[in-house]
Amino acid sequence: MPDVHAFDHFQRSRNGGNSLPVSVVTAIDPVLRDSLVASLLLDVEGAVELRYEVTADSSALRRLLLSVDGVLEDDAVTLDHPCVSCAMREDAVPTLDRLAHDPRIAAVLLAPPISADPSVVAGTLRPHQETWHLASAVAVLATGTAVHDLLGADTLAERDLQWADGDARSVGEALAAQLEYSDLVVAEGGIDSAGGELLEHLRAPEQRLSEGPHDVEIGHVLGGQLDHLHALRRRDMRYVEPYGGPTAHGTWTLDLTSARPFHPERLLENIEALGGGRLRARGRFWVPDRPDSICQWDGAGGQVSIGAVWKAGLDLPTTRLVVTGVEPADGPRVRDAFGRSLLTSREWAAGLSPWLGAEDHLAPWLGARDANV
Repeated sequence: MPDVHAFDHFQRSRNGGNSLPVSVVTAIDPVLRDSLVASLLLDVEGAVELRYEVTADSSALRRLLLSVDGVLEDDAVTLDHPCVSCAMREDAVPTLDRLAHDPRIAAVLLAPPISADPSVVAGTLRPHQETWHLASAVAVLATGTAVHDLLGADTLAERDLQWADGDARSVGEALAAQLEYSDLVVAEGGIDSAGGELLEHLRAPEQRLSEGPHDVEIGHVLGGQLDHLHALRRRDMRYVEPYGGPTAHGTWTLDLTSARPFHPERLLENIEALGGGRLRARGRFWVPDRPDSICQWDGAGGQVSIGAVWKAGLDLPTTRLVVTGVEPADGPRVRDAFGRSLLTSREWAAGLSPWLGAEDHLAPWLGARDANV
């Protein structure tokens, strides 16, 4: 059994003492998550799991503290609001503070409710690090179902995986958020498959990959310090990059770029052809009647979310979508729809003056044109 004290290089707290490493472990499959966590508990003496589970028909959560020997605590947690950030701020922070002062505890594997977004979890916890620190974010998924999970049309509600009433996310949206944020991805089932190939197209080169729980190196889970800002940049649509990957199973990725904006009306006409189907699409765009706004495009499993999210700088924005799919016919369809949605060369040459005071066709999706972004 590895000796946790081998990780003496863990971050020191501000008062000079030792800092308890905390790893955030997310998944959309509780069996996969629990299998990974159980394996890690066996490997690290003194490690515990801090798990949160949704309580049906209630705003309360169930908080479990488990060790390799079994359940140490099992309590109901009532929240002011049923959201991930409230759960972390109101309960996880004081619980981690308490565990950090328990000399029997050497590490914590924090398992938020299934389908939780790790960027929200880490972003809420990050300001409260003192006697504990965020060591890593780990996402686990099954490559055997990855194509359906990431690109299928299922919603979290249809699988009973939603965090609370009103959670309209698709399974693909939730899983992609976990995958893209985490610095370690655990691929149960190996990567020599269609699902593994898709994962390789979506995974950034700097993200570590382990093929199953028994391939995980403990140091990658508990021996570092989570770089929250770098993980957020990986998910930032302004900096989207195509990673590519093998194509033996038919996976493809398009890098669609242009200095020209989308024509608002033609974008609406082409949005189904551009975003529909079994795709993972990420990127940025702009429209000529909002030259000061950078809009995001976030699509998975036929659902597309768009919004005016950032203020542009002194230079005009650019348009870039990175689209990954598995159906041969979808690539040409998406490429053609992208081209049709852009301003034509003649429209672009006319400049932006004709768009001053034009009807705002995208207001229902982007908000009022004079709203702050």
